[in-house]
Amino acid sequence: MDVLSAPTSIEELQDRLLDLADSLPKRLRQCADYVAANPDRVAVSTVAEMAAGAGVKPSAFMRFCQVLGFSGFSQMQRLFRESYSQNWPDYTTRLEKLRESGADSPSALLAEFIEAGRLSLENLAKTIDPRALDAAIKAISEAQLVHIVGLRRAFSVAAYLAYAFEKMNVPTMLHDAVGKLDSRHAFREGDVIIAITFAPYTAETVDLAHAARRAGARIVAITDSLTSPLRQLTPLVLTVSEADFGAFRSLSATLSLAVALVVAVGAAEREVKK
Repeated sequence: MDVLSAPTSIEELQDRLLDLADSLPKRLRQCADYVAANPDRVAVSTVAEMAAGAGVKPSAFMRFCQVLGFSGFSQMQRLFRESYSQNWPDYTTRLEKLRESGADSPSALLAEFIEAGRLSLENLAKTIDPRALDAAIKAISEAQLVHIVGLRRAFSVAAYLAYAFEKMNVPTMLHDAVGKLDSRHAFREGDVIIAITFAPYTAETVDLAHAARRAGARIVAITDSLTSPLRQLTPLVLTVSEADFGAFRSLSATLSLAVALVVAVGAAEREVKK
């Protein structure tokens, strides 16, 4: 790879991650996914902690920083500290304190997940792209038919969107893959598909998004990282990073985004009918 100058803003760093995503080796791609999903942790973690979170050795994480154009982790961390020093809450510290206090009771577990949900919501408020959100709402409002696909962990979000859009009288089709039935024949030009998937991305969801694109439908992606395969298919990407406790991730921020989409599209539909 060519030697690059260091990014001077978080936005420039995000653009560079997106540009380099397809060319990164597996270990460096793990680093990219972890940084994209956990930007709040960069400013307060050591390189060893970031490497552990990404599932790589510290030397690999240092190499990742250098590939991005930084001299090392300290320079990248300084960028995050400067950008978020005024408004980025250190919820990671709060989560650590909760873990240290023990989680051997239901109430302690609940407190852990509440704190993780709060972190997710705060992160969404600070990182959502208003232009992408507006464009997604416009596309959905203008669609002849809204297709929704989200499997495994994302299915509850997809099911909610289908239910709520139906209540808003928005023509909707939920793709649930029950019985392995192939419903891609339903995609038409003028339709929109809302594709929802998070790492480690569901192949069926990505395949349906590809099929929708070939049919001429527009894609609105709800996903988590800058290296998500859905980013190659559409500029209409709504990024959601959910904090986790242990191996469990909440859907607090994703469901909040889904509610906002439904209400905004419903309002836009009423305006058109006036």
